[in-house]
Amino acid sequence: MSERGEAAYNNFLKGYNCAQAVLLAFSDVTGLDKETTLRITSGYGGGIGRTRSVCGTVNGMVMAANMICGCVSPSDSIGKQRINALVQELLEEFKKQNGSIICAELLGLKPMENPEFAGRKKRPCPLLCKDAAEILEKHLM
Repeated sequence: MSERGEAAYNNFLKGYNCAQAVLLAFSDVTGLDKETTLRITSGYGGGIGRTRSVCGTVNGMVMAANMICGCVSPSDSIGKQRINALVQELLEEFKKQNGSIICAELLGLKPMENPEFAGRKKRPCPLLCKDAAEILEKHLM
């Protein structure tokens, strides 16, 4: 397990949501302080607001990629193409590795289904956090 993968995994086990766990693992390179990182990712857990749509680990991975490689100029068409290509590669690799980028599918649930789980450690979420962090790390570092 890579250092960032381990950090994302452990962040989730500490109680951070999946998006927070992943973005926080890249806080040394995003330029975001811990509070800002946690605030901007706070509504992305459980597949965006626990709706079980796009997995929070994927959202955290994309946010980190944006902070590290994103473009800021509306006229930077090359920068837009570059970040979109990177995000597409990240999504494809995550999907190939895990079968989906959709939270409900990853957890074997119906969209918007929100059952109480026996415990945070029994869900695949810590491993998905690890995967997302390692995929991004492989592409960027």
